[in-house]
Amino acid sequence: MRTIIVRLLYLISRGSKSKFEMKLKRGMKAPDFSVNDQDGNMVSLKDFKGKKLALYFYPKDNTPTCTEQACNLRDNISLLKKKGIVVLGVSVDCERKHKNFEKKFSLPFPLLADTEHQLVNAYGVWGEKMLFGRKYMGIHRVTFLINEQGKVDHVIDKVNAQDHAGQIIETWSV
Repeated sequence: MRTIIVRLLYLISRGSKSKFEMKLKRGMKAPDFSVNDQDGNMVSLKDFKGKKLALYFYPKDNTPTCTEQACNLRDNISLLKKKGIVVLGVSVDCERKHKNFEKKFSLPFPLLADTEHQLVNAYGVWGEKMLFGRKYMGIHRVTFLINEQGKVDHVIDKVNAQDHAGQIIETWSV
């Protein structure tokens, strides 16, 4: 029964409509940031200079599609690392919620707690969404592929949560 409910919520969320236009484009310098991860460690964009970074924004910890996406990245982290790609997840959830999410699903990458909306605003992923005819503000599921020089190589705004690692590798052609 739980599986049916989770699947139904997933299908409904995939069909939600939103009014959203990406402001950060390919070739632009990625906005700098400094925020805490799930362990309270300060993480900054400059920490990843010289590395390929998949910076993925997701709406909320422990929700069906966000969990599916995080677990796909977890299951493929060795392949991503082999390709030289570092993964960072971002939502507006607090450190404690991120820590619980990390522990529950054994996530091997940092989850940034953007409680002050520094990243979601700078990267332009916070905006109006609609579900069941109700408008609300939230995070749009978007991944930015940032190159070794700190520039946006690709923006994935049609995320495939079931195979996001494959989508990142294919998009980056590595």
